[in-house]
Amino acid sequence: MGINRVQFQKGLSIAEFMERYGTEEKCHAALVASRWPTGFVCPECGCTRHGTFERKGLRYWQCSACRAQTTVTCGTIFQSTKRPLTTWFLAMHLLAQAKNNVSALELKRHLGVRYKTAWLIKHKLMEVMREREESRQLDGRVEIDDAYLGGELPGGKSGRGSENKVPFIAAVQTTEAGHPLFACLTKLEFTKDAIAQWAKKSLCASAHVVSDGLWCFQAVTASGAAHARTVTGGGPASVKLETFRVVNTLLGNLKTAFSGTYHAFDFAKYTHRYLAEVQYRFNRRFDLSSILARLLRASAITSPHPERIIRAAEQCG
Repeated sequence: MGINRVQFQKGLSIAEFMERYGTEEKCHAALVASRWPTGFVCPECGCTRHGTFERKGLRYWQCSACRAQTTVTCGTIFQSTKRPLTTWFLAMHLLAQAKNNVSALELKRHLGVRYKTAWLIKHKLMEVMREREESRQLDGRVEIDDAYLGGELPGGKSGRGSENKVPFIAAVQTTEAGHPLFACLTKLEFTKDAIAQWAKKSLCASAHVVSDGLWCFQAVTASGAAHARTVTGGGPASVKLETFRVVNTLLGNLKTAFSGTYHAFDFAKYTHRYLAEVQYRFNRRFDLSSILARLLRASAITSPHPERIIRAAEQCG
């Protein structure tokens, strides 16, 4: 078997990371360049003429037209942070380069912060990933399957009816030869209406969807996509079918990563973010050296999310 070039590609090493972003000044300059790649643009009026000054160690930009003042973090996911940018950059690097996942507890140890701080930083960055992937559409050949997070409660229902299981749909766009390209992982209920709404948002009309026999998957045609249904019959043999090899591999890797990284998290409340984190990395896995720069750009154009909004997760989901 040949070497998987995606898995063995060169990423951004710790040494390279420290060289580029090892000081507060380097991180600040990188954020300025990412937020305003062609030069300062006033967030209030769009004017580019400006002046700069410093106050209490912070650099401010003042618009020459409307006189509005701003910092590079104001209006971004970093707004009102009390942590240095070096802490945020290290967190972004760890989350972006990890093959599986990094728990808030592990992040706490790496960053040298309290658990609550690490949890909030992680969730804010996962929200950036979620918003960036919100408009993702799959085209061409697409494998889909139903999946669940969580397990049955003692004395409760088992299987799909378990009160502790959170359903989500896994969809993977492949080449005609069956190699994975992009994925969508979306929390939803398995009803025809929910699948139809998901399909209109996440599938191109030219997509060709292959699924198992779950009746509600027929609703993917609401997007204009073609649909081929294969009744698998269930059981261990059903997950070995070549037709669904890619989506089953993705789900197997996802569940292994979750069980190996997290002791537990609130499935019902935060599933959409944890799935978005996996989706974000999967869809950018072809160039690991640039994923931090892309996450920085996404963070720079994502609006602020105070802690109360982050914890009220379903308002953002």
